Amino acid sequence: MSETFKLNIDGKEVEVPRHYTLLQACEEAGAEIPRFCFHERLSVAGNCRMCLVQWVGAPKPIASCAQTVGDMRMNPDGSAPNINTKGDYVEKARNGVMEFLLINHPLDCPICDQGGECDLQDQAMAYGRAGSRYDLNKRAVEDKNMGPLVKTIMTRCIQCTRCVRFAAEVAGVEEIGMISRGEDAEITTYLEKSLTSELSGNVIDLCPVGALTSKPYAFNARPWELRKTESIDVMDAIGSSIRIDAKGTTVMRIMPRLNEEVNEEWISDKSRFVWDGLSRQRLDKPYIRENGKLRAAHWNEALELAASKLSADPEKIAMFAGELSAVEDLKAAKDLADAAGIKHTDCRLKGEAMGVAPDGSALPRESYILNPTLMGVEECDALLLIGANPRVEGAVWNARIRKAWLWNELKIGVVGEAVDLTYDYEHLGSSASDLTDLGAFKDVLKNAKKPMVVVGEAALTGEGGYAALKAAHDLALEVGAIEAGDSSWAGFGVLHTAASKVGALDIGFRPGDGGKSAAELMSDNCSAIETLVLLGADELPTSNLGDSFVIYVGSHGDAGAARADLILPSLAYTEQTATYVNTEGRVQMTTAATAPKGEAKDVWAIFRAISDRMGKSLPYKSAEEVRAAMRETNPVFAGLNFAPGSTGAEALSTALPSSTDSLNSDPMFGSISDFYLTNPIARASKTMAECSLQKQTLDMPAAAE
Repeated sequence: MSETFKLNIDGKEVEVPRHYTLLQACEEAGAEIPRFCFHERLSVAGNCRMCLVQWVGAPKPIASCAQTVGDMRMNPDGSAPNINTKGDYVEKARNGVMEFLLINHPLDCPICDQGGECDLQDQAMAYGRAGSRYDLNKRAVEDKNMGPLVKTIMTRCIQCTRCVRFAAEVAGVEEIGMISRGEDAEITTYLEKSLTSELSGNVIDLCPVGALTSKPYAFNARPWELRKTESIDVMDAIGSSIRIDAKGTTVMRIMPRLNEEVNEEWISDKSRFVWDGLSRQRLDKPYIRENGKLRAAHWNEALELAASKLSADPEKIAMFAGELSAVEDLKAAKDLADAAGIKHTDCRLKGEAMGVAPDGSALPRESYILNPTLMGVEECDALLLIGANPRVEGAVWNARIRKAWLWNELKIGVVGEAVDLTYDYEHLGSSASDLTDLGAFKDVLKNAKKPMVVVGEAALTGEGGYAALKAAHDLALEVGAIEAGDSSWAGFGVLHTAASKVGALDIGFRPGDGGKSAAELMSDNCSAIETLVLLGADELPTSNLGDSFVIYVGSHGDAGAARADLILPSLAYTEQTATYVNTEGRVQMTTAATAPKGEAKDVWAIFRAISDRMGKSLPYKSAEEVRAAMRETNPVFAGLNFAPGSTGAEALSTALPSSTDSLNSDPMFGSISDFYLTNPIARASKTMAECSLQKQTLDMPAAAE
C-alpha cells in the first residue's frame, strides 16, 4: 500500500502521508480550519466539532481532526475524495457549532484576561450570530482552585479537554479531568487539589477561552499594551526560547516561543512566572559597608575602592561566578583577573568535576555538554540517568523524555535518588559505586541502536566526582553509546542546572596555573583570601567566606549581597543583550526588553571601568568588541543557535585521563532542593515563594508517612 494518499481539497489536488488527519491535509493545501480541541502535540479528542468540513458524498459534515486520511475511500470512479472547506454547507455547519458553544458561555469579554488573545472570540467573529436564540438562563460552574499560578473561571469552559490531555500526556501528572455528563460536564482537579507539575502554566496557553488564565498576571495589562521581545530563558540550563512582554519599564509576563530543537512550545513554571522577582529586591545603586552597615555610594567611589582591593597581592584575591552570569561578563572578569595575575577563578562553586582533569589539564568541551542534544532523546532507545533528576533540573527536557517513553518505547534506567520522573524507569542503585554493576540494564544499553548516558551534577559533586564522570564515560564507550564515523552518535553528556556553567567553562573561567578551586578555598573558609569577587554567586554558604573583603556584582539583594562589603549593581537577564550557552553547547543570546533599574550597569562595563583605574585597561569599549574577543578565545562563540550534537563523537571516542579517586558509595541526592527557589530572581519572586510553600505543604503528608 502506498505511504501517501491523494485528496482534492477545494479543487486543489494534494498528496499527503496516510497518517495525516484530514485537518492536517487541508492545512497542507492552504486551507484555514478553525479548531478548539485539536492541538498538534496532544492526542485527538474530537470534542468541539468546530473543524467540520464537507466530504462530498458523505451524509453529514466530517470532523476533520478525527478523520485519518488513510481511512478514507476513493470516489466510485477511482478519483481522489473531494473535500470542501468553504461554501454554504460548511459555513452553516460551523455556525451551528459556534451557536451551541456560546449557549452557556458568559458575555464577559470586557473583563476577561483572555480578551484580545481568545480563540473563541476570534472564531465567533467569523462564525457567530449577531444575537442568541436561547432565552434560558446560562449555566454556572463553580471555580476550581488550581494553585497560585492558574486562575480559573470555569463558567467560560467549553470542555475542549486540552488541559486534561496536556496534564496526562505531556506533564505526566494526571491531576485534571472531566466529571459528569452533558450539561453537567465540567473540568476539575483531583479532589480540588492544586496542580503539582513543573509545567502546569502551559495549560494557560493551551486554553482557547478565558477559563484558565495566569493568576499573577490577572488584570495587569491588555495584550495590545505590551511591548514584545524575543529572548532566552536563564532559569535553568535548557535555554528555552521565550517572549518577554513588558509595559513601560516593567516585565508583565513571560511566554514560550516555538523552538522544536530546545523547548518545543513549552516552558517551566519557574521560567514563566518568575517575572515579578525582576522588580523586587533589586540593587539599583552601589553600596559600601561601613561600621557593619551598608551605605549608598557614588559609582566613582565604589569603582576606586574595587580597583584598590584588586590591585593588592593577586595570590590573596579570588573570583567566583554565579549561575546567571552572561559570557560577556565572565570574559571581562577573566581578562581582568589574567591582567592582574589572579589565578583563583572558578565557576564550579559546589566542586563539580567539570572541564578539568585531576592533573589540572583542560578536558575537551564534549566532556561537559549534553552531546546527544535535547532533541536527541527522541532518537535513542535506551537512556541511563546518573545522578540526574530532569523533572526539576530541566523540566522541559523531562517532558521530551516522557514523550519518547510514551511513543518510542524508550527504556530508562536511573542511578541516583528514586523520585517520580513522570515515567517508568528501572532503579539501578543510589550511589556512583553502583555503576560497576548495572545488571541486565547494561545489556539493554549494549543492544540498543542509540544508547544514551547522561550524568547530572549530583554525581559530579564532592568526593569521587571525577571518578563518576570517568566511569560514566567509560560505560558509554563500552556499550557503544559513542560512535565516530559516517553513522556518528555521541550518546554521552552532562545535564547542567545553571544557565552560566557551560559558557563559563567555554570561556575558561576556572583556576589558572597554580590557582585553587572554589571548593578548595571554601573548605578552608577562604583563610588565604583577602578579597573575594562574587559575580552573582549566591548559591554558596557565605559562612565559608571567612573574613574576606567581598565585592558583590549582581542584580538582586540575596545572600551574596547580604555578606558583601562592596556592592556593584548589575543588569538582570531581561535588561541586557547577552550570550549564554545551554547544556547541549548551543550558543544563544538574550535581548534587552526593559531599561536598567536605577544606576545598574553591564558587568563587563563595570570590570572595564575597574581595569582603567587599575592601569590595566581591557581592550574593548563595547559589548560587540567583547564578543569579538570571546570568539578569539573560543571559536564556538562564532555560531549562534547551533548544537554540536554528534560532531563531538570523535573527541569523545578517547577515554578520559585516569584518576586515583574511587567511586563514592554514598547515596546521591538531587542537586536542586527546591525547584522554585534556585536563584536570586526566583527567591525575590512572591509567586515562586507561594509555589514553594504549597509544594512543602503537599509534601508534608508524604513525609509523615
